[in-house]
Amino acid sequence: MGKRDDLIAKYADDLKSKCGITPDMDLLTKVTIGCGPAIYNADASTVASSQPDEIATVKNNFLIKKLGLKDSAELDSAIDSVMETYGKSERNKYRAVVYYMLTKHFGKESIYG
Repeated sequence: MGKRDDLIAKYADDLKSKCGITPDMDLLTKVTIGCGPAIYNADASTVASSQPDEIATVKNNFLIKKLGLKDSAELDSAIDSVMETYGKSERNKYRAVVYYMLTKHFGKESIYG
């Protein structure tokens, strides 16, 4: 298995153990690939949920640009909900896991068709 496969296994474990979600491995793989080289960078591979700039990045670059959603309060509440599910005290919130949960939340799996 390659490094990406190892990371996908780690993300799947986070979804199961920390979020109580059984992952759709095909979708998780596609979301992880969609994150590009960021998954290999220690800083870029995680989402700092306590930093407003980081939340704005998730909202603008992922929800609005990638998923094609309109800016609204619903986007903010979805991000809050995902962070709550992941665990506010969880230090490492992996970007691929956050993006996976947001994709599922909005029913946008077809983007990764």
